[in-house]
Amino acid sequence: MAHHDHGHLHVRGHGAAKADYGRAFALGIALNLGYVAVEAGFGIVSGSLALLADAGHNLGDVLGLALSWGAAVLGRRGPSGRFTYGLRSSSILAALANAIILMVVTGGIAWEAVQRLAQPMPVAGTTIAWVAAAGIVVNAGTALLFASGSRRDLNVKSAFLHMAADALVTAGVVVAGIAIALTGIGWLDPAISLVVSGVIVYGTWDLVRQATRLALDAVPEAIDAEAVRRYLVSRPGVLAIHDLHIWGMSTTETALTCHLVMPDGHPGDATLSAVARDLETGFGIHHTTLQIELGDTEEACALTPEHVV
Repeated sequence: MAHHDHGHLHVRGHGAAKADYGRAFALGIALNLGYVAVEAGFGIVSGSLALLADAGHNLGDVLGLALSWGAAVLGRRGPSGRFTYGLRSSSILAALANAIILMVVTGGIAWEAVQRLAQPMPVAGTTIAWVAAAGIVVNAGTALLFASGSRRDLNVKSAFLHMAADALVTAGVVVAGIAIALTGIGWLDPAISLVVSGVIVYGTWDLVRQATRLALDAVPEAIDAEAVRRYLVSRPGVLAIHDLHIWGMSTTETALTCHLVMPDGHPGDATLSAVARDLETGFGIHHTTLQIELGDTEEACALTPEHVV
């Protein structure tokens, strides 16, 4: 029977550091809740679907921010007997939930806009423009709170995309309000709502795709799995590798497991540590588990075939 030696290495470097966005989430939620109340009130008074639709979307963003904040807090909890990785993957679930919420809210906006196009209603264009202009400040300011972390953390990116999209969308509502005030054309209000819906879907689709893949344990998009495979095979003493798996533990941390066939025996802890450091610095993989196999008998590892997991 082949001898197996296990090297379990958990290396956390700068790439895995978790920034604290607690204040950003709290401030963003407070600003947006206040703005939702103001926008919905003016939407009802002015009869503007664009304002009511944007208020509903902003309310969805408040829920999204709350989900992202909760996931960030849960992700800091340590491992337990039941959750041996901690609750890191809650950030993936939050990003996916954010994307779904955004799509559902957008669908409601589009449906109402189509119905309003068939039966346009008079709206106060000037009121729409002023209220939406205030929204640009709120949404853009909130987006800036998460801009620095949007490239490193899909959970933070989901919050950033929501608010950045809102800022752009609200700018469109301002244009619609000015156009209605100048021309009196009521159908511009639902028309801009449809444009808003299209912009949201376009901007959110990539988030949906990435979050879904992470939830299904796909290799994170930033990592080239074939490059990782080539690196491991090229290590001195490695004859072959199999059972290579790379997946996201959270929206910021990646794990890897792999069997290395090394006929000359275990290379030592220092070598395994060096491999783990290379994987962390070169590929952004923060949690590496390597199993050493000698391959000195005819009994092959049951996980050698590529189709076996």
